[in-house]
Amino acid sequence: MKLVTKAPYSRHGQHHRRFILSSIAFILFFCLLASINEVQFDHLLNLGHCNGSIISTTTTTNAAITNSSSSSSNATNTVAVAADDEIRILIGILTLPDQYPRRHFLRMVYGTQPAPKGAKIDVKFVFCNLTKEDQTILVALEIMRFDDIIILNCKENMNNGKTFTYFSTLPDIFSDNGNNNSSQLEAKPWPPYHYVMKGDDDSYFRLGNLVSSLRPLPRDDLYYGYVIPCPSMDPFVEYMSGMGYLVSWDIVEWIKESEIPRNHLDGPEDKVFGSWLKEGRRGRNRHNAKWSMYNFPVPPSGCTHEFWPDTIAVHLLKNQPKWIETLKYFNATKDLKPSKLYHIP
Repeated sequence: MKLVTKAPYSRHGQHHRRFILSSIAFILFFCLLASINEVQFDHLLNLGHCNGSIISTTTTTNAAITNSSSSSSNATNTVAVAADDEIRILIGILTLPDQYPRRHFLRMVYGTQPAPKGAKIDVKFVFCNLTKEDQTILVALEIMRFDDIIILNCKENMNNGKTFTYFSTLPDIFSDNGNNNSSQLEAKPWPPYHYVMKGDDDSYFRLGNLVSSLRPLPRDDLYYGYVIPCPSMDPFVEYMSGMGYLVSWDIVEWIKESEIPRNHLDGPEDKVFGSWLKEGRRGRNRHNAKWSMYNFPVPPSGCTHEFWPDTIAVHLLKNQPKWIETLKYFNATKDLKPSKLYHIP
């Protein structure tokens, strides 16, 4: 009887234990599977973040794409690398407060040129302190509308220090504390501009060609322009013409700090500027942009040149017919879109 009663109980117990063990194994297997899936899911999320970072920087440099798979703390570095490839140029056009029509005209001339790729160009109009009541209203309205004017703390002049005041003031204007319009959290590129140009308001600059000519050039200790005297092609002979010369940002900072420019302010401003660099042994990297920069073809002289496609600047556009002829040659209105609102033959 004992054998009869024990055998069924033993078989039942064995099945019960097997069922419990199988259930435990299944539960453990399920937990393990869930853990693996969670790890894979997190990995996919991280991969997705990395891919999003790469996509957001595919238009930047290869270095930026390489860095984009790192942690989020490196995201700012990625942007900085990409932004550093951008050429930043300030063109300061020295003019007079009362030259309202000329400024409005030049805004059209430069505002309608196609923006060169990979470059940031700011065109500013530069003059000394306002002296008349109407200027305080009209210039203020211009600033409110266009925000493209720099008023220097000086008495209006051409060859008695205005150029020095322009260059020496820029480091303070564009220092970290000089612009309160942007958020303090916004990353600011440095230098604010790689190159700074002084230009005349009777010069026509073709911005795309200017950028193309600057791309292969150094971004430090650079002095660029149309070398004087006119027949010379050696940029170390004398100086660059006042029609438009450009220096790298480190020279702008040197002008602010050095006593050499401060002690020699009077005289033809372009010639005086060249003498500063010669005495201070600056501008060791020089680029003569002749004959992409030249005076208006008529009347012909040693400084003139016929119009041609590689032009960077045309100087001595003293009247409207010369401007019209220049703009017509370079097809300045080619991007005018057809419309029923107007008919221009």
